[in-house]
Amino acid sequence: MHYVFAPADVASLPVVGRSERFPLRRVFCVGRNYAEHAKEMGFTGREAPFFFLKPAHAVLPVEAGTTGEMPYPTLTSNLHHEIELVVAIGKAGRNIAAADAAEYIYGYAVGLDMTRRDLQNEMKKQGRPWSIGKAFDFSAPIGPITPAAQAGNVEQAEIWLQVNGADRQRSDVTQLIWNIAETIEHLSAAWKLQPGDLIMTGTPEGVGAVVRGDLLEGGVAGLTPLSVRIV
Repeated sequence: MHYVFAPADVASLPVVGRSERFPLRRVFCVGRNYAEHAKEMGFTGREAPFFFLKPAHAVLPVEAGTTGEMPYPTLTSNLHHEIELVVAIGKAGRNIAAADAAEYIYGYAVGLDMTRRDLQNEMKKQGRPWSIGKAFDFSAPIGPITPAAQAGNVEQAEIWLQVNGADRQRSDVTQLIWNIAETIEHLSAAWKLQPGDLIMTGTPEGVGAVVRGDLLEGGVAGLTPLSVRIV
């Protein structure tokens, strides 16, 4: 196979306990999937889940025991953090029943859905897509993937984020409006899920702005924590 220019390197994440890396295909994100976060964004109730995407090359891989460096993005003065549990898909499937969802999960990781909130809000006002607010370069710092068999009970795990050592977000995964299995059921009705897909499952309340120099440290109980500095 010949190309008109060299293809980009495959985006990937490290895997806990393995030398092989997890190649990335697509990054699906679930919007407003914690009740208290939905309220702080001006919404209530259990609305049907909705999704947006980030390109695989928007992922900023962060190795275990290191602090990733995320450049402060252009065009914004209101960059927000959103800590999330990330689900890594390891098997292809369409129209997956919630009861069968676990067999399609390769593992789990801790991620940040970084958001140019001012640009997102402006797009909302105009009824336009959010991509400029959500899908920019390095907008998804994500730590190593823990294989599902080693991850413990993530469905009931605590999730948290500190900025410069102070709590910003703290909740637990039981507070998801649509749990992991239900999310996979809904998502796979719209797209055929493929190995290498990631699902960012939503963020709890407490989202807020960060600036250059801030240190973001977050985690989900049982998974490798995530550390990112804004530069």
